Amino acid sequence: MQAIAWTAYGPPEALQLQEIAKPTPTANEVLIKVHAATVTTGDCELRGLKLPLVYRLPLRLYMGFSKPKGKILGQELAGEIEAIGSAVTRFQPGDPIFAVTMLRFGAYAEYTCLPESYPIMAKPTNMSYAEAATIPTGGINALHFLRKANLQAGERLLINGAGGSIGTYAVQIAKLWGAQVTCVDSARKLAMLRGLGADQVIDYAQNDFTQNGESYDVIIDVVGKSSFARSIRALKPKGRYVLGNPNLSGMVRGLWTTKTSDKQVISETASAKTEDLRFLKELVEAGKLKAVIDKVYGLAQTAEAHRYVENGYKAGNVVITLGKN
Repeated sequence: MQAIAWTAYGPPEALQLQEIAKPTPTANEVLIKVHAATVTTGDCELRGLKLPLVYRLPLRLYMGFSKPKGKILGQELAGEIEAIGSAVTRFQPGDPIFAVTMLRFGAYAEYTCLPESYPIMAKPTNMSYAEAATIPTGGINALHFLRKANLQAGERLLINGAGGSIGTYAVQIAKLWGAQVTCVDSARKLAMLRGLGADQVIDYAQNDFTQNGESYDVIIDVVGKSSFARSIRALKPKGRYVLGNPNLSGMVRGLWTTKTSDKQVISETASAKTEDLRFLKELVEAGKLKAVIDKVYGLAQTAEAHRYVENGYKAGNVVITLGKN
């Protein structure tokens, strides 16, 4: 089968199309024929190990210290069950699904195996494979951040970096929950965010939301580039600040802020759960949630797709297609 081998920690050129052996599922695994995967900012950061120092050593120990050993990137996918192990009971060959690959990764390949216990869910009936592949990372993280912030109807929410995979799902869910939503991102993404229901949009190149005199009940910072101190000051009393891309400094300052003020800083990352995929699927099938796809690439163009995402151009999601759409 064809797959994108991850040959080194470094630039997109480290991703190379190769022919490798097709995997065989063990007793508790399913073999998935992959029809679509995505390229997230997290994939790009992992590829080049452009991560907070606290994560780099554990990942090198897991992936390979000098270079990744036999690893294929890709953390979310949609496809069909090709075969099942002898102990599998939840799925049958031919089932259309979408899934999270977690630390196994492996979505940039024609086939991959995942344990039946992983977050795997029947594909929404009203979505293509390309659309369904965008749900796990963006949808689960958006849902997690909004829940941890305890967002309530009528509250003012600001999402910094709203134009990516997490933000585009977060603004839709927040509007369903009755919040007033302000989105911050580059000018080219603002019309799209208005179309998703944003009440206000801010071009970060023209207006610093931390210095415009407005205040919010909840701020979700997906990109992690705004001033910590000014963001805290932009919160209302008892406001909540969610660090969607936390570094060690932000986590330490967040603990101190939470302990010494009436404001709460949240830096807990999401863990993928099957029930969250089910919740998101139900919203999609009810017509209340949709995917935003910016560009679609073929498997052989994966390095090019990584370069596009890494340069910050992505609006919503970038998808890799390998078959049915």
